[in-house]
Amino acid sequence: MIKKFLNLGYQPLANSYLREKQINKKEKKFKLEIVFNDKNFLVSINKKIPTKEMFNSDYPYRSSLSKTMVKSFKNISSTIKKKFNPKFIIEIGSNDGAFLFNFNKKNIIGIEPCKNVATITKQKKYKTIDKYWTKNLARSLTKNNNCDLIYSANTLSHIENLKETFGAINLALSKNGVLILEGPALLPCIKNNIYDQFYCEHIYVFSTIALNEILKNFNLEIFDLNILNTHGGSTRYFIKKKYNKKYKIKKKVQKEISKEKKFGLHKFETYLSFSKRVNKSKEELINILKKLRKDNKKIIGYGATAKSCTVLNYCKINDKYIRYFLDTTPDKINKYLPGSKIKIKKYRKLSKKDADVVFLGAWNFKKEILKKEKKFKKAGGKFLIHVPKVKLI
Repeated sequence: MIKKFLNLGYQPLANSYLREKQINKKEKKFKLEIVFNDKNFLVSINKKIPTKEMFNSDYPYRSSLSKTMVKSFKNISSTIKKKFNPKFIIEIGSNDGAFLFNFNKKNIIGIEPCKNVATITKQKKYKTIDKYWTKNLARSLTKNNNCDLIYSANTLSHIENLKETFGAINLALSKNGVLILEGPALLPCIKNNIYDQFYCEHIYVFSTIALNEILKNFNLEIFDLNILNTHGGSTRYFIKKKYNKKYKIKKKVQKEISKEKKFGLHKFETYLSFSKRVNKSKEELINILKKLRKDNKKIIGYGATAKSCTVLNYCKINDKYIRYFLDTTPDKINKYLPGSKIKIKKYRKLSKKDADVVFLGAWNFKKEILKKEKKFKKAGGKFLIHVPKVKLI
């Protein structure tokens, strides 16, 4: 049974950044409700938005603009070469090539339906297919299940049709092939009150217990996993075909399943408790912003992320509270955040002349940002974060 537990209100598409001529026009919004499936333990948004509305030639995200993500992709690429030595790799959701570029262009194919980012890797002569990952595409790229390794990071969460996705993976993957999936993990999300992992484009946030149940339908199984710090807490899964005897299932897979069940990720009550904490977080964030505004503090935002879109629209925060956002992504500069309509300016080093307080929209890169902006902090500047608790640092 599908059970609703959190209502984040009406939200625009998180990546539909507005041009100046659009800010007075009515935006398309969707009711963002989060649900729990008590049969397979999957947590997802209730109303799925058509994929082609979300991912198009205006898609703004660039993985290579984050030092944290570039380092993470470099590390996993090195592990893949040493541990699996694949001759043929497919990356689903290759974005601007932060993972792709770690491999010989003869051995890897990128799948990236957003044509604007696919162009970046094509220009560097990496074979990139600007189509959605489907069974037909898998058949056209592979012969007799000859792909040694399929990698996909922070992409599966955005794909509604899991049946088509895993069906295509089964068609492409060789007998002893390995599928590596990674993305935001549900346990830290619920544990640390990270409600902004949910937005229109982010259909699922996976737990190990949910993914385990889903994979059973496709004769696939998890044989290893890594717990990562990226995106506020992620999991990297190593997956094989069930009859593949080359890789034994490691004890830490069952250990992680036990940890999730101990926390209660298989129980609806856990999500009801999370919902109450989210409502409380909303109140606390609004109150602290009101107080800062009353004290005439200058507040700006840092990182006009999809996550920040959820927070701003759920808490009804606009440019009366946050004057503007700074961001490094070229496709966002001089545009406006959807819903809240806060302007996005080109990143520059933080200065006390510009702001007293900086709201961290990109809170998941907090460590990287605080290191980068230590002069601002030393000068008395403060950062406002909302996870795991609302506070000034």
